[in-house]
Amino acid sequence: MAERLGDLTRTHTCGALRPDDVGANVVLLGWVHRVRDLGGLLFIDVRDREGVTQVVFDMDDEALMAKAKRLRSEFVVGISGPVRHRSPDTVNAKIPTGEVEVVVRQVTVLNEARTPPFQIADDTPVAEDVRLKYRYLDLRRPKVQANLVLRHKVTSAIRRYFDANGFLEIETPILTKLTP
Repeated sequence: MAERLGDLTRTHTCGALRPDDVGANVVLLGWVHRVRDLGGLLFIDVRDREGVTQVVFDMDDEALMAKAKRLRSEFVVGISGPVRHRSPDTVNAKIPTGEVEVVVRQVTVLNEARTPPFQIADDTPVAEDVRLKYRYLDLRRPKVQANLVLRHKVTSAIRRYFDANGFLEIETPILTKLTP
């Protein structure tokens, strides 16, 4: 499924890349999840609702590296480049995309973000009032995302069952929702 955004067309989600994709040029769109600067290399994890993919910036391209060093958590980016195998000592078996990485040839910052009031990448405890005030950020957290996906799947299965058995879904506005 390709999704067009400006001059970028997404070729894969951040959770889709596997060793079979090695050598393919891909475009990923997502949030900057984590940034790791190791001096000669800069690694960034890019996330969307489907997963996380590691991308790597090489120091050889100074203009690209200057752009990469500006990236911060929760920036929205478009990344393009070839997929390659990670070296055996850097494979991350904890994630489905852990055997591959994308070598960045182009990065586009689609939206910058201020430092969030709490960590989105981790499920660290956050005060309830802060979570509610920044609900749009809380909805990006892994646990909340998993709950939303589960709710969707359960609701879809129930609706498919009832539809297959001749039931009609009727909303009674007075009982379920306020209507004008």
